[in-house]
Amino acid sequence: MNAAAAHRSQLPPAILLMGPTASGKTAVALTLARRFPVELISVDSAQVFCDMNIGTAKPDAATLALCPHHLIDLISPQQAYSAARFCADALAAMTAIRARGKVPLLVGGTMLYFKALLEGLVDLPPADPATRAAIDRQAATDGWPALHAELALLDPITAARLHSTDAQRIQRALEVFHLAGRPLSALIAAGRTQAPTSQFLAIGLVPSERSVLHQLIAQRFAAMLENGLEDEVVALREKYALHAGLPSMRCVGYRQVWEVQEGRAPRGELLERGIYATRQLAKRQITWLGNTLRPTTVDCLAADVDDQVAWQIERFLG
Repeated sequence: MNAAAAHRSQLPPAILLMGPTASGKTAVALTLARRFPVELISVDSAQVFCDMNIGTAKPDAATLALCPHHLIDLISPQQAYSAARFCADALAAMTAIRARGKVPLLVGGTMLYFKALLEGLVDLPPADPATRAAIDRQAATDGWPALHAELALLDPITAARLHSTDAQRIQRALEVFHLAGRPLSALIAAGRTQAPTSQFLAIGLVPSERSVLHQLIAQRFAAMLENGLEDEVVALREKYALHAGLPSMRCVGYRQVWEVQEGRAPRGELLERGIYATRQLAKRQITWLGNTLRPTTVDCLAADVDDQVAWQIERFLG
């Protein structure tokens, strides 16, 4: 055993359960919580927002009472959350869980957060409201594809992995360049500042048939609309000072409802647009799993998915 492997073997265990939207992560996690001495930590950049329940598929109150989730309902929809804060919050929760003699089970679909936890953080400049406001103004005039083209000149490596309408990440990459004077990709290549603090078992729930996942996505978004997603957005707008550029309102589902309520998209296209956006999200999540995170994969459509995941955990925990 080399030194790195020996070091990893001495780290306390933690389990990562990751997968695309609608892959059944929460249901599997709840089953695992009944079978193993685990506590759940949410790895979801949308479920951190208070009062955003329907569109984030947040576990209901009864489920949370039976099986509490850490890192849910942390901030208001007016605020922003980051991978750096997630790592700090997750590590604190993991420490507390271990102190209770249990194993952290981190569950979700925000792949950037998983990557930050596994590989450590890059030392990046903090968000700057003035810089972001200037970028937003330029985007309002020229459009995000134009800013993506600008990013391609300043940081072609980062631009190549971003869609031309990925406003949040294009904004952050441009912000970093303006504040640090160096491309985001160069800062990432320079090294990470925090090593993993656990021996992780990473399990990815990946569908064997993408078309079946697409059906599940369509059913779930339709159910969200039936359960009052549009009314939820109305209530959020009444309670908080929100605008379309906030991370909370950029979340899939909320963005599409916002556009309808602002008159920028037809009401009759809401279901179709929401399903399409969710499918695109799932596609990106699956790409992350296959190209970057590379967990042990289990077919989320398998009838015995719970048992397959449990078997992996039994081997890991010994």
